[in-house]
Amino acid sequence: MSMRRTMKARRALTAVAITTGLGFSVAGCGGDEGGDKPKTASSPSQGPGEQPDQKPEEVTPQPPTSDAVLAEVKGGDNHTLTINSAVRDAGGFVTISGKVKNGKGGFWNPADWKGTEKELSGNSASMAGASLVDGVGKKKYLVLRDTDGRCLCTKFGGGFKAGEEKSFFAQFPAPPATTTKVDFQIADLPPAAIEISEGE
Repeated sequence: MSMRRTMKARRALTAVAITTGLGFSVAGCGGDEGGDKPKTASSPSQGPGEQPDQKPEEVTPQPPTSDAVLAEVKGGDNHTLTINSAVRDAGGFVTISGKVKNGKGGFWNPADWKGTEKELSGNSASMAGASLVDGVGKKKYLVLRDTDGRCLCTKFGGGFKAGEEKSFFAQFPAPPATTTKVDFQIADLPPAAIEISEGE
């Protein structure tokens, strides 16, 4: 075998695939106690010799479809917010879902609904400024967000056309199990009194 062929034979390429688990954490604020501790979701454990072929995808909660109406309020330029569901799950969260309708005669972009928190400043035109208020316990619960300040809530991309209605969801730290009635608040809309139900 010639020296040239020998050199070619030795030019074998090797590749080492390195995968890293994607850590995702959310933090919630609540009342005078400084909020809940961040919760971290990790990827499933792997057996010997196993290797994931792709990174885990972030799952965004979707608002369930429901005809029930827990509360409905109007405000601003004739905008209507309807709450269809308020569910507490075993993980210590409360998910609020419903619909928002633009009753204005023209286009509407709810940019001020992001709230006044600096951490949520990148969530324009969203439900980031929403909160749950426990009047009895005298506590206020803010929307959960990840470590990059992205809210666990609906973002209304593209705004609302005249008469348009869109579904929404927003997740909060759960109040104590003994607390079942709270007020949902956002922007200049009146408080919406709702009752929290228990999830499965």
